[in-house]
Amino acid sequence: MKSHTEELWLNVPERRAIVSLHRDIERLVAESGIKDGLCLVNAMQITASVFINDDESGLHADYDRWLEELVPFDAGTDPASGGYLHNRTGEDNADAHHKRQIMGREVVVAITDGKLHLGPWEHIFYYEFDGRRKKRVLVKMIGE
Repeated sequence: MKSHTEELWLNVPERRAIVSLHRDIERLVAESGIKDGLCLVNAMQITASVFINDDESGLHADYDRWLEELVPFDAGTDPASGGYLHNRTGEDNADAHHKRQIMGREVVVAITDGKLHLGPWEHIFYYEFDGRRKKRVLVKMIGE
């Protein structure tokens, strides 16, 4: 069994954005030489997610609206007025931590015949909830 590890670095200029990782992951799988195995794609930040779904802008806007309704951004520190206790640390990103919990940390995708083994509409994305600085994504493949 062999393994291959890479890191992708992103700098998302917006506070929140969905970024396609799909072509980068396909390229890394091809470069790894692994024909049959698994590929882990992991957001290495506690305020970002990796997820798989349809590459459709309306769905992405729906996610953004839904998450903002569930866990709205509020830079305040007073829970009585909608603020978050976490923001008392000097951060303003408590909502980003919650959004990450909802959307998940990573995905694992099968590799078959040297390619990602996904459904016809499945696409790999990075979802940033507290951007405007450099962040990384771990890509780790194991197999034969």
